[in-house]
Amino acid sequence: MTALLLAGGLLALLAGAEALVRGASRLALATGLSPLVIGLTVVGVGTSAPELAVGLGAVHRGSPGIAVGNVVGSNITNVLLILGLSALIAPLAVRRQLVRIDVPVMIACSIGVLALALDGAVSRIEGAVLALLGAGYLFAQLRLGRMEPADGPSTDAPRGAKVWTINIGLVVGGLALLVAGAHWLVEGAVAIALTLGMSELVIGLTVVAVGTSMPEIATSVIATLRGERDLAVGNVVGSNVLNLLAVLGLTAAFSPAGVPVGPAAVNFDMPVMIAIAVACLPIFFTGQRIQRWEGAVFLGYYAAYTGYLLLDATGHDALPAYSRVMLNFVVPLTVITLAVLAARSLRNRRSRS
Repeated sequence: MTALLLAGGLLALLAGAEALVRGASRLALATGLSPLVIGLTVVGVGTSAPELAVGLGAVHRGSPGIAVGNVVGSNITNVLLILGLSALIAPLAVRRQLVRIDVPVMIACSIGVLALALDGAVSRIEGAVLALLGAGYLFAQLRLGRMEPADGPSTDAPRGAKVWTINIGLVVGGLALLVAGAHWLVEGAVAIALTLGMSELVIGLTVVAVGTSMPEIATSVIATLRGERDLAVGNVVGSNVLNLLAVLGLTAAFSPAGVPVGPAAVNFDMPVMIAIAVACLPIFFTGQRIQRWEGAVFLGYYAAYTGYLLLDATGHDALPAYSRVMLNFVVPLTVITLAVLAARSLRNRRSRS
């Protein structure tokens, strides 16, 4: 029964997100927004809807650990797994707007949420403030998109009342499927946590985070294959910002006692999320594209992070040695590599000028 709940929840989330993104994207294209802005706003909202539905459902069922783990885990998954997989398929072009505005906003939001969680919870008032900031971010992106129109006229823009009605129906139907899928997914995830003796935070960081990131995975991979690489990158960055502001904010605002945040999330998972967000800047900055080998590095780190979570959850004897290797060798090597790449890129730009 638990397996059926998980499978049904994931399928409903995928179908709902597909319908929501398809309908919303077509409606947005009618306004002449660029693919990057569509990815940061409309597609970001659509693919963050599963996280919001799961977060609200988890709080309603009294499982706040899944709500926090879902947001943090989804953000880590979005960058390491989704961007890594997309870049491995084809190098991803990165617009200057992402480097100058959106990635710094993602970093600031990640640090801000950690600061709010230091006292052990994100309160209802803090959640409401985050949600308002999320609305402000969307408004600013839409204004920016109006100032920088799309590269050319859209051939897919909706025409006629019938087409508008169909796409609005896709949005509404997608939301309904997301709510149902989130309910089933939370039920299945809680059952697994109880059966395996794993904490709700770990389940949220792994099973639920990957499940609710499936729409982002499908959207970014398909966009990459079709050559819409601005949409692929914008989807990930926009979704991460909205996860922190809108998803966590609304979840905390609608929870009677806010959303409690455990020490494990504050001391490990949120700092990892911040480190990954910071690592995006030099990777995005160097050559303004994500190369295949950088995508492979992202995927390797995702495997290493997931391995750590599983070793920690099961109390495996290999955990101390695994942690030492990561801290003493892998992390410093990555920092040095990023610094060298950034320095080389700056030197090349100065020599050209």
